[in-house]
Amino acid sequence: MGFEGNLYEVLFEAISEGLLLVDDRGIIIESNKMSAAMFGYEEGELIGKCIEVLVPDGAKKAHEEYRNMYNNQPKARPMGANIKLDGVKKDKSQFPVQISLTPLKNEEGKNFIITLISDITERRENEENLYKLRESLEQQVRDRTKKLRESEQLYKSIARNFPSGVISIFDSSYKYLFAEGQALYELGIETSDLIGLDYLSRIDERARDQVKEELDKVFQGDSNDFEVTVGGQTYLLNAVPLSEDTKNIDKILVVEKNITAQIEVAKKLEDNLNQERELADMKSRFVSMASHEFRTPLTTINSSASLIRKYLEKGWYEKIDKHVDKIQNSVHNLTSILNDFLSFEKLEADKVNVLMGDCDIAEILMETFDEMSTVMKVNQVIKYNGPNNLLFFTDGQLLKNTMLNLLSNAIKYSKEDGEIIVTLIGDEDDIKISIQDFGLGIPVKDQKNLFSRFFRAENVTNIEGTGLGLIIVRRYLDLLNGEINFKSEEGEGTTFYITLSKI
Repeated sequence: MGFEGNLYEVLFEAISEGLLLVDDRGIIIESNKMSAAMFGYEEGELIGKCIEVLVPDGAKKAHEEYRNMYNNQPKARPMGANIKLDGVKKDKSQFPVQISLTPLKNEEGKNFIITLISDITERRENEENLYKLRESLEQQVRDRTKKLRESEQLYKSIARNFPSGVISIFDSSYKYLFAEGQALYELGIETSDLIGLDYLSRIDERARDQVKEELDKVFQGDSNDFEVTVGGQTYLLNAVPLSEDTKNIDKILVVEKNITAQIEVAKKLEDNLNQERELADMKSRFVSMASHEFRTPLTTINSSASLIRKYLEKGWYEKIDKHVDKIQNSVHNLTSILNDFLSFEKLEADKVNVLMGDCDIAEILMETFDEMSTVMKVNQVIKYNGPNNLLFFTDGQLLKNTMLNLLSNAIKYSKEDGEIIVTLIGDEDDIKISIQDFGLGIPVKDQKNLFSRFFRAENVTNIEGTGLGLIIVRRYLDLLNGEINFKSEEGEGTTFYITLSKI
């Protein structure tokens, strides 16, 4: 399995955590630079190894069993928040980690797991320090006047530098006993501003009941980790009781951290993977479409070439021209299919260069008429209504490509002896071009999907085409500050209207 795209690669390598993509056998498929560095490996060295190479020996068997159970019921979840997990480096040294798992299924139905790994050595040390502080706090609160002030100074020396969050201590009525952290410091809030205030009253009312319900569990003696989302921001709260006596807990310690940025990175990664799946689906559909659309013109070329050889041998020269025309038309159809896909791929990759300049729009239209004359059906004519000269500031080649595409459709979907009317009006500020045919028309139920990828109306499925032409036209016009509209009636014909405004 492969994942392509510059955006995917930038996101994959830009995040500050280790990132692994693991298949359902536990084999590492992708590894970013951070994950390799975190575990002491060279870049790319982890790819192809079993994920258990990063697990301590004593936990390997249990990890394999857990991985099999997870594959049976995959869901996004964090690991290491409530239990202690360790990773093993290449040199066999161990360090604490926290892991987030996100299941992924590709277009073939195969399961993968996105593993986000954080080195929490510093956090583990802080937790141990906080645990020691909690033990000492029970002794210190007996003398609230002196010892509590001393402990607060110790908390501040640790908590003031707590990144992107707040460390707080509450009594059983949720009154602040202590609060510190960079988030408060950045807002200019001091501990003295909060002591004695009701913590719950400061919580957004949309999340207040949830927070109280979760923190009430901590006053019952259980540590608790939970997330709260409000106002577009997501916070992770880690709460622990400050007493060994689970029957008489009058204080709890709560660590709050804004994890919105982490979630956004994960979402961007997921969005990018969705885009990759969409691209893979598009390519798969193109291969299927191309194999079908190529078959008819290639068959025509082969049969016409065989007949030409036969006619030459028998001297039936008058019959050759018809088959030469068939070969030329078939080659034109094949070229159109390839041009559509190549143009669409360039547009999707944002690789189309726009070269603006003064262009004679009438001259561009005449050039397109000449180029399309070789593929027009018997007695088809293009009628032009408009000035002989009209200068406008635009990219002449992109406009010409747009007209070639629309005229090609008008010719394909019109009958022999039919008329196609092209009208040009405008000035140096804006121009309007209409292309009218009197052909098949577009069924009403299909009109809403006309600019969708690979879409073709039900009444033209027997006519060669990729279903990409009108998307390409719209993308070109977006680059030219233009718009396209149409009106159509089945059996009566279709008119497309192009408007270009001065940039």
